[in-house]
Amino acid sequence: MADKLTSEQRSAHMARIRSRDTKPEMVVRQALHRMGFRFRLQARELPGRPDIVMRPRRVAIFVHGCFWHQHPGCRGSKIPGTNTGYWTPKLQRNAERDAAALAALGAAEWRTLVIWECEAKPGDELEARLRSFLDAAGD
Repeated sequence: MADKLTSEQRSAHMARIRSRDTKPEMVVRQALHRMGFRFRLQARELPGRPDIVMRPRRVAIFVHGCFWHQHPGCRGSKIPGTNTGYWTPKLQRNAERDAAALAALGAAEWRTLVIWECEAKPGDELEARLRSFLDAAGD
């Protein structure tokens, strides 16, 4: 299916997509805050620059967009039908970079959690997953 937008419109649309303070990230941050946890954001010195970091617990949480990070099995991770020569390698590099960052953090003895955009919905399920992960990380 051809793109319904002109290349200028598509470029303007893509330029508005944020890399931080996204809605899914805000949902996760609000849940953590409601649960009484405190954290830092965007730790630049750590591999992959995790979205949420709790240094005393050595915990890093990534909130990944299903499209940009290619969530396996998710309908939001569909590669666009146009310009596949650009999108396929770009999205594959993102997924490879994510895997390398998780491996590097694991090697440095950091516990990591990836929350996908489709999983970042306010409610008990998200809070239960966060609580379980953070309880396993210890105090």
